[in-house]
Amino acid sequence: MKKILFLPFLQMRSGHHQVAEALMDIVKKANEINVKKIDLLSYANPQLEKMITSGYLKWIRFAPETYDLAYKKFFYASSPHEHSFKWYHYFFLKKMEQLLKEEKPDLIVCTHGFPSYLLSQLKRKRKCDVPVMNVYTDFFINNFWGRKEIDYHLLPSQDVKEEFSKKYHIPEQRMIVTGIPVHQEITKNIKQKKRGSRHKILISGGNNGLGGIVKLLEKSKLSSQSDFYVLCGNNQKLYDDILSWNVDHIKPLSYISSRAEMNQLYEEMDAIVTKPGGVTISEVLQKRLPVFVQSVLPGQEEINLQYLTDKGLVFKLKRKNSFEQDLLSFLRDPTKMNEWEQSIDAYQKGIEIEGSMKIAEIMNGILEHKSLKPASLSEQSKVYRLARA
Repeated sequence: MKKILFLPFLQMRSGHHQVAEALMDIVKKANEINVKKIDLLSYANPQLEKMITSGYLKWIRFAPETYDLAYKKFFYASSPHEHSFKWYHYFFLKKMEQLLKEEKPDLIVCTHGFPSYLLSQLKRKRKCDVPVMNVYTDFFINNFWGRKEIDYHLLPSQDVKEEFSKKYHIPEQRMIVTGIPVHQEITKNIKQKKRGSRHKILISGGNNGLGGIVKLLEKSKLSSQSDFYVLCGNNQKLYDDILSWNVDHIKPLSYISSRAEMNQLYEEMDAIVTKPGGVTISEVLQKRLPVFVQSVLPGQEEINLQYLTDKGLVFKLKRKNSFEQDLLSFLRDPTKMNEWEQSIDAYQKGIEIEGSMKIAEIMNGILEHKSLKPASLSEQSKVYRLARA
């Protein structure tokens, strides 16, 4: 049985894991293929993974400005440079080699830049002959991802494809625009639904319920023209605080693990207030929900937000005004709604193949042609033609 190895990074819940799981689920249903997801850091040193995860969460919470500066300097510089090889690079390269020998995959799918970077180095040294696919989880690509040595790139947008072609000279046959993959249970909406007199607004702070949600809702506690549904994630204090308000128009929701339940919740909403994480935004764009951003994590999310606002896909709430009035002024304005609909159409038009099922077909096509060299552009082109058919 053929095997696909999925490589996110760290154990904490993130878009890297969500995208990997979305593709794993569809691959398992569509074909008799063995799929496995491994975090290289936990594989190499579980204690180190726990320490880095804890440090990262504390860093972005207590010193977000320094994290933002560090991220942009080392991973998003305007003129990227080759990463210097320090002792830990060699350590992780050896661990990656060991992992490949143990797992013997027929295809490797990277949903994080670090394993992609390591595999590109191994390919450069001719120590990896397994086809490698990058599946990106943000609307931009940071400088850590492997590029030229990677065999397949599933890209978030036509803008990134153009950058890869002009700046890095990646051949057309090795790139395809898929958007950021979402789980098949998050179904696509074609048209925006009609709204009632009271708007239903979903507020999300991610898995940990972050983003100053209590402060955001302070002005709406006493009276409101909308009904708010707050995704509290694993933040029990946030859930208890909102529940203690005892107001009918603000309802806290605990962690939702079911994607089908999440899909149904999206269906019932008129708009969402959330952070600009790649997977969450891709889900709500697929549902054609107006997206309002009121808080941003440093680093990746700030860069995502810049792209999304430039394209007219999301809207940043004004801090000076009541956030509910900002929402309603947009939702009740036919001109703004029409412009937003056109922005959604333009973005989706740039997606060359759509849906996790089509991506699974690409992976299956790669596995069927594994006896051929991954760098064979004619065969890569054939794989993509199959997927686009």
